[in-house]
Amino acid sequence: MKKLLVFVVAILFGMSISGLIFAGEKVPSTEKPLPLKKEQVVTATATVEAIDLQKRVVTLKGQKGNVFDVTVSEQARNLPQVRVGDLVEVKYYESIAFRLVKPGEGVDGVQNSGSLARTKEGDKPGGIAARQVTITATITAIDKENQMVTLKGPGGKSVTVKAENPKNLAQVKVGDEVEITYTEALAISVEEAKKKK
Repeated sequence: MKKLLVFVVAILFGMSISGLIFAGEKVPSTEKPLPLKKEQVVTATATVEAIDLQKRVVTLKGQKGNVFDVTVSEQARNLPQVRVGDLVEVKYYESIAFRLVKPGEGVDGVQNSGSLARTKEGDKPGGIAARQVTITATITAIDKENQMVTLKGPGGKSVTVKAENPKNLAQVKVGDEVEITYTEALAISVEEAKKKK
């Protein structure tokens, strides 16, 4: 089920979290720019066009007429209940949050959590998958002129990102630690095709 969820999201949405890093929405001057949280929810519906149960391939047609095949893993135990004309609804949520932490206060290393739930056997396929990753990164460089900040993560790797809100850079200095939490959740449900009158 998890492979199906990831694949459907990739095809239907083509979403990426990379643009959210240190972006933040414009914050009124009366508020502190940090902590930040940016989130979005996207919903899409596709119609089942064809099903090959032997190969476990479902052909879907998106809202804009795009037709694509999805290979469904063995974990999706209710595939035989899907019929041509059924509607597949996908809701995808993602957020990224930042907060300044005192040295030693943030998570140590990478903290992962997740959950997966699926419909009962015999029902239409569906499920919910969620995961959350939290890390603490250290600010190693700030380029206020170009609105860039370099963060060093728990594995020692560094990344330089653009801060869309310059007020965020005024609130931090080299050596500060930032706790970053990325959350994503995906819900898929299949509804029976409406019968024609």
